[in-house]
Amino acid sequence: QVQLVESGGGLVQPGGSLRLSCRVSGSICVIYTMGWYRQAPGKERELVARVISGDDRRYAESVKGRFTISRDNAKNSVDLQMNSLKPEDTAVYYCNADLKSRGIRKNYWGQGTQVTVSS
Repeated sequence: QVQLVESGGGLVQPGGSLRLSCRVSGSICVIYTMGWYRQAPGKERELVARVISGDDRRYAESVKGRFTISRDNAKNSVDLQMNSLKPEDTAVYYCNADLKSRGIRKNYWGQGTQVTVSS
């Protein structure tokens, strides 16, 4: 059974930083894409950043220059370094992995971690 476990959320003041981590465990053949999404109250879930391979990263326009996604293939993990946080970054952040397990390729989600940016 595949599990995605996130950590690192919390409360931070505007301008501050947080680092989110996600580790994938279970019977994994290959991980194609790993990424982070977020969902604010009353809004749809949106892509924040994703990484396909070491140099192939994509970011939402709203976070470019402030957030950095990194992936460790040896650990099956993905981190999101968030700097210069703004109140509008407040949301539940979800880790996502597109992977193949036991011959079946599908998307998996973490349970979500709350990020609150407030003074």
